[in-house]
Amino acid sequence: MDRSTNNSAVLDPSWVDEVLLAGPAADICLRLPEPVDRGTLRHLIGAAQTRLTAAGLRAGGAAALRLPPSLAYVVNLLATWRLGAQAVLLDHRLTDHEVDRALARLTPQVVVAPVRSGGGALRVFVEVTEGVVPFSAHPAVSGHAVIQLSSGSTGPSKVIGRTAADLIAEVRRYTRIDGVALPGERIILLPSMVHVLGLVGGLLYGLHAGVELVGPERLVGDAVLASIRAQNTPATVLGVPFHIGLLASSRADGPLPQLVRMTTGGELVPAATVQAFTDRFGVPLGNMYGMTEVGVIGTDLYGRNRPAVVPAPGIEVRVVGGELQVSCPASPYVGLTDPGRWADGWLHTRDAGIVDAATGLVTIKGRLDSQVSVGGLKVDLTEVEATLTALPGVAAAVVVQDDGITAYVQPDGPLSEAALEELLAERLAGYKRPRTLHLLDRLPRTTTGKLVRAVPVLRAALP
Repeated sequence: MDRSTNNSAVLDPSWVDEVLLAGPAADICLRLPEPVDRGTLRHLIGAAQTRLTAAGLRAGGAAALRLPPSLAYVVNLLATWRLGAQAVLLDHRLTDHEVDRALARLTPQVVVAPVRSGGGALRVFVEVTEGVVPFSAHPAVSGHAVIQLSSGSTGPSKVIGRTAADLIAEVRRYTRIDGVALPGERIILLPSMVHVLGLVGGLLYGLHAGVELVGPERLVGDAVLASIRAQNTPATVLGVPFHIGLLASSRADGPLPQLVRMTTGGELVPAATVQAFTDRFGVPLGNMYGMTEVGVIGTDLYGRNRPAVVPAPGIEVRVVGGELQVSCPASPYVGLTDPGRWADGWLHTRDAGIVDAATGLVTIKGRLDSQVSVGGLKVDLTEVEATLTALPGVAAAVVVQDDGITAYVQPDGPLSEAALEELLAERLAGYKRPRTLHLLDRLPRTTTGKLVRAVPVLRAALP
């Protein structure tokens, strides 16, 4: 990593106490699942600062956190920032090979990883005893407060940095979004706090706004419902489309007056799934659109404009050549100068979109590269995929251009290629239909639960 132009200046740590940790010491801020009040959290952070410093972390350096969702993760993250250092977030599900590559590139001063953990594979938040080991004497590769790796759903992960000012702005942006959890309420957090939705939309916003962050005992539907029922305060479930299936699989005995809504980020949710959810639970299924690079871009938390979203407060969007672009004053990429991703203050989302001139509503039309030509006729692979996903017996589908339109389908019960082709023939013109259909027991997903769309990965998943 070339550090010649990177800012390794000391990060001002005051924002942690001012923006995230302010408030009465006795207030419960986390239930993971045991309650943690602000006074206890501040004490734990102070102890972690001592351990990190003893291992060699200094202001302007970086700590790599390879921890599963846990109180240890929260404490070490905030302790790193409180020391004026950069936090490099490594998903605990990454392989040793992937982690080694990231560490070699980012050269943190210390690495924090579990020496012991427990609680079972389906626990949302696990019990962790962490160890801190020295790694290098280098300063951080940039002046960002946090380094994240992109989900990698369409190709190799990108290294993305966000400053403390970026994080503060997004946290405050959340406070102005109509429909978010309010002070005194709860967020039932299902996505990982390593990635932007769980990190900012869950952890940081909750700490800032006085919203209690709750982790269910286990990542199963009945446990999620039990966490909603456990207290009388209003609860918002925050997750990704994958988590809708968890709630759908629950018994849901009796009413759930505490449930206000579920909000999902990531992939678009099929209309049939939305209807099934709202029919069953009687609350809105909200939608958020965002990117690791800038956080939340638009929301539709009441389900009024689906599939369109309202730009988040302070977010400026435009469409150029059919591509949705988002105002972003500085490049969020570390060591990447690709003008196809960021140029002249604009982030290129690589999503096709439409901005309604009258209402300002933004409709996401899918990946920009989903538009292909078949015999001179334009085909939107997003349309083909949505049609497939809506078919009975289909749990999930990915449609790509791979020597012709190719569909990878995960059945939900008995399903044959012949039956699929017959159903598609009723719904799509011949030139739009997949040339090749592959049925897989399970489609590949990223660590955040997104369907992988990289052709080599999909090919490798074939039996």
